[in-house]
Amino acid sequence: MANTIETVEKGSGNIFADLNVEDSDGMQAKAKLAVAILRLIEDRRLTQIEAAQILGTDQSYISKLKRGRELRRFTFDRLMSWLTKLDQNVTLTVKQKPKNQKDGYIQVAVF
Repeated sequence: MANTIETVEKGSGNIFADLNVEDSDGMQAKAKLAVAILRLIEDRRLTQIEAAQILGTDQSYISKLKRGRELRRFTFDRLMSWLTKLDQNVTLTVKQKPKNQKDGYIQVAVF
């Protein structure tokens, strides 16, 4: 068996950026919102049908969210609305970027 050397590269903390996905900050933000929604559904032991009823959608959207399918199709508005329907407060903060930062970004912190 030949010796092989593997290299491991530390990620940036944003898998979408590491994979050169377009709008990586937005995709990372949506993923964090989706995970928060799915944790709340799981913590409440809701079925996908029960969750869909609470969120005012149909079960297929809960399934897509759970599988991570078509995350681009979920708007920030929809994800934030679902969080409020799950009794969460959502706060957005907009602030000027530093002069030494090239572009603005979107960031989500879930507590």
